[in-house]
Amino acid sequence: MKERAGIQSVEVGFGLLDVLGKADGALMLRDLAAAAGMSAAKAHRYLVSFQRLELVAQDASSTRYDLGPAALKLGLASLSRIDAVKLARERVPRIMEQIGGHTLALAVWGNHGPTIIHWEESPHTVTVNLRLGDVMPLLTSATGRCFAAYVSREAIAPMLKEEILRAQKMGRSDLPANMTEARRLLDEVRQRGAARVVDTLLPGIVGFCVPVFDSDGHIALGIVAVGSMATIDPEWKGAVERPLRAAASQLSSDLGWRG
Repeated sequence: MKERAGIQSVEVGFGLLDVLGKADGALMLRDLAAAAGMSAAKAHRYLVSFQRLELVAQDASSTRYDLGPAALKLGLASLSRIDAVKLARERVPRIMEQIGGHTLALAVWGNHGPTIIHWEESPHTVTVNLRLGDVMPLLTSATGRCFAAYVSREAIAPMLKEEILRAQKMGRSDLPANMTEARRLLDEVRQRGAARVVDTLLPGIVGFCVPVFDSDGHIALGIVAVGSMATIDPEWKGAVERPLRAAASQLSSDLGWRG
């Protein structure tokens, strides 16, 4: 079959976006250009256009480049078209009603970890300071613990080690002090089939996260409930965790999971 003609410059420029998407963080021009296999001058011309389109953003102080808001919107739009996410979003209002109207979120595993892709605010006044696209920490958030328990050890080991070191520097005695303790914590998440944090990520806030599995048994997304310790039921098998788990189980079944 004859190959259809395209626009070569678009394909070349996409190499820069691809590098940024796979990077652990923002990059200097020289490193970004080298990774994309082009000169710094050539890369800069593409980056100027990408900045105008908000596909790329440059930090004024460090001059490093990272993906911009338009790239985030495209990524979120793509994720929203995944069947699991679509099904979950359609059920959010009902799940919120079942758990007593507390804030509900959906998260998926992104390039940098567990990422919030949908956020439904509670009618109760709770300040959580989270936004769409936020990547949740693995040890201090229910979302992070849930995903860390079910994704491959190879994928999370470097991030876990980094968070353990950060916790040690902050003097957080309530968090795992080494990889053995971290794995023990994640074993408990798997045994319970859900993750919970109480006053761990944000003061006075309780968070639950339950996994939704696809037909292959891989975690497809996490359903997250967040609320104030003054209003939410923090107990296992309580008024929040029980219906949240039931909703995740039903959604997993609808996606073909037979675990």
